[in-house]
Amino acid sequence: MPYPEPLVAPMRAELTRIGVEELMTPDAVDTAFEKASSGTMVLVVNSVCGCAAANARPAVTLARQSPIQPDAFTTVFAGQDLEATARAREYMEGIPPSSPFIALFKHSEPVFILERRNIEGRSASAIAMDLVGAFKEHCAPDGGVGTSDEGNLSGAAADTSAGGLDGASDVPSTFRSIL
Repeated sequence: MPYPEPLVAPMRAELTRIGVEELMTPDAVDTAFEKASSGTMVLVVNSVCGCAAANARPAVTLARQSPIQPDAFTTVFAGQDLEATARAREYMEGIPPSSPFIALFKHSEPVFILERRNIEGRSASAIAMDLVGAFKEHCAPDGGVGTSDEGNLSGAAADTSAGGLDGASDVPSTFRSIL
């Protein structure tokens, strides 16, 4: 049974007010992924949990300030838009369900992911730095080569294998915010 709409409305608004498109049906999810087949898209799996409120949604808001942006920002709400969330997860074969969750897709394929374990216990600014690094790597017109760090929240490059650790694979992701 979904959460009551009055409970989640402010949590939805936190993303929609910054231009994130809600995908509330499976058809809306399919349409978004079809549009992203020739570009880049962020998908946020929104949630009522505390780490979504304190970390994930504020991180997306911060990352929206970066000069390099994906073509689209979208969201589904876990625990509310059940069918839409299930459909979105079909596009992430092999990636365990998680909420909150943030993924960057390029040509409708995930190229960078932040699962709950990469979000929980970290600051919004550290998560935003990971996102900005992924935007720089995957959304810049030249693929991130030769882009300036000026005006970015981070000059960090991100990858899917380490959850955005800038090559510091021996450092746990929970310590990234203090590096």
